[in-house]
Amino acid sequence: MSTTETDTGRSALDELCINTIRTLSIDAVQKANSGHPGAPMGLAELAYVLYTRVMRHNPANADWPGRDRFVLSAGHASMLLYSMLYLTGYPLTLDEIKRFRQVGSPTAGHPERRDTPGIEATTGPLGQGISMSVGVALGERMMAAHFNEDDHEIVNNFTFTIASDGDIEEGVSAEASSFAGHLGLGKLIAFYDDNKIQLASEVDVVMSEDVGKRYEAYGWHVQNLGEEHNLDVIETATREAMQVEDRPSLLILRTHIGYGSPHKQDTTSAHGSALGEDEVRLTKEAYGWDPDKHFYVPDDALAHFRECCEHGRRLEEAWNDVFAAYREAYPEQAKLFETIQRGEMPEGFDEDPPPRFDPRDKPMATRAASGKAIQWAAARVPHLTGGAADLASSTVTDIDGGGDVTRHDYGGRNLHFGVREHGMGAIVNGLCLQGFRGYGSTFLIFSDYMRAPVRLSALMELPAVWVWTHDSIGLGEDGPTHQSIEQLAGLRAMPRLNVVRPADANETSLAWRFAMRQTEAPTALALSRQALPILDPDAIPDDAIERGAYVLRDASNGDGEPDVILMGTGSEVSLCLEAADALEADGVATRVVSMPCVDTFAEQDESYRDSVLPPACRARVAVEAAARLGWDRWIGPDGAFLGMHTFGASGPATDVYEHFGITADRAAELGRQVMEATGARAAG
Repeated sequence: MSTTETDTGRSALDELCINTIRTLSIDAVQKANSGHPGAPMGLAELAYVLYTRVMRHNPANADWPGRDRFVLSAGHASMLLYSMLYLTGYPLTLDEIKRFRQVGSPTAGHPERRDTPGIEATTGPLGQGISMSVGVALGERMMAAHFNEDDHEIVNNFTFTIASDGDIEEGVSAEASSFAGHLGLGKLIAFYDDNKIQLASEVDVVMSEDVGKRYEAYGWHVQNLGEEHNLDVIETATREAMQVEDRPSLLILRTHIGYGSPHKQDTTSAHGSALGEDEVRLTKEAYGWDPDKHFYVPDDALAHFRECCEHGRRLEEAWNDVFAAYREAYPEQAKLFETIQRGEMPEGFDEDPPPRFDPRDKPMATRAASGKAIQWAAARVPHLTGGAADLASSTVTDIDGGGDVTRHDYGGRNLHFGVREHGMGAIVNGLCLQGFRGYGSTFLIFSDYMRAPVRLSALMELPAVWVWTHDSIGLGEDGPTHQSIEQLAGLRAMPRLNVVRPADANETSLAWRFAMRQTEAPTALALSRQALPILDPDAIPDDAIERGAYVLRDASNGDGEPDVILMGTGSEVSLCLEAADALEADGVATRVVSMPCVDTFAEQDESYRDSVLPPACRARVAVEAAARLGWDRWIGPDGAFLGMHTFGASGPATDVYEHFGITADRAAELGRQVMEATGARAAG
């Protein structure tokens, strides 16, 4: 087939390949009768240039450390990515393309990490992909600073992302893009798909800003390629951006959604629904294709795409040679690098116990204990890194001696995110995608601002650590705007997120060790502002967080069972202990159960759960200065809940607890009531 160049900067073979991307996409969407065909049709040229001309990648080894990263922030255009992965030789079959958007298929409606090799990040919620890309690009610079040596460079890759108008409109992209410009992340290159069309309207109905000027104000290098771009222009502009070392780059491309569709190009109907059988036929005819052929991949096109396999193999072999020399020169660094790339932890990192605290010492806030536990973790996990949303002094999350990450100096471990909770969450996810053990911190109430990236961390099975302090009405004077009520219940409802609310300094230490042991799930720490009594460490099982709940204190009646069970989390566990003193003074056999992680307790086998909460004891009281939702499972139909039923109030913490009746006296009173009620019911 002729490879003569035309004035569009492409050969006949290029044209054939680009239309193969388009037709695969529209066929898959049409067969599913669901999806977004328009963006893949408009972006086919860009994807073709990236995968066949620009990016360093090896389809035979999607996790090769030396690869460039590609994140499809416009996740609704997923068929663009699936088409490229199949065509260039990743382990994705044409039959799986045909099962687009079907249950159990690796070609889900939006790209999902781990489902298909070559998908770097789970995207779909708009704004998350470009924001995670900032974290990925930052992670690359930090990895380079930590591992590259003057005579051996093993980390040097780019992060590419395609963002839609919706991505740009979402606030999280503004937070993350501002941060990227501030840090001068020159290895980040974003493409803005300026197709002028959204799902419900044309873009100018909702947005009239100059996106390029906005990104220039963020400190980005911006190129507007307009509409007259061709393949050579795209490649040249991309390579020019790759030479800009001190700023991230934004390339604006005026594309046409639904390109080639006679009736739906540049219309909202091409955005989020199948073209329809008649329009598919007309579109294929416009491309010069046989309209009766479905999922057709010409041999010449496939052979050209598959050249990526050999090219990628050679690239990886060359990198392997470099890494072999690096391993010989720096064996310990090489070992750690490989450990990080495998998503593992340094061997024996948790052999030494985390800090233990003496109950004779003065009470300590769990946020303060967390700050000490972070130092223990940081000393044993060199790739632990993170920071706070302008609250490090309040959340106590700086790594002592870790140094700050600043523009052009990425060798530190402490990140200063500014007041950007949402962006922080997405960036931490990106750091985890690069292999770091990333954490981000703010007040628990502001977890609402960052819920989307927290959810994605759970969905992607990333071992991020979310450090949320000021976890209840106990923060006091800042009042109801800052006092968490419903957040714990909402976060516990999130699959695969382990929410840990430790009762004291010793549980907090164990919580950090638990978080560091996780490799496929995020951990959320809910920590107190106010000081809490320190519990006897010998009374806390070593696996307290893994088990989720345990018997902290016990007394039994003549039958060997407690008369009443008081259970709580966090600051309310000490309150339960005080209530137990009062009950036992009256001869009531009281068991106190600390439940630092309701999520892991729910995963225990029935025998263990019953050993902690024996079914025969129906007199149960749960105490948590938060919403009741979720507690009925543990207290049963006869139990009582002592917590919050409204928003908080401003005042000293002790006064606020007293105001809402969350006291030891009230817990003891409820214990007597449920004991009496269940006893009377049993007698009747």
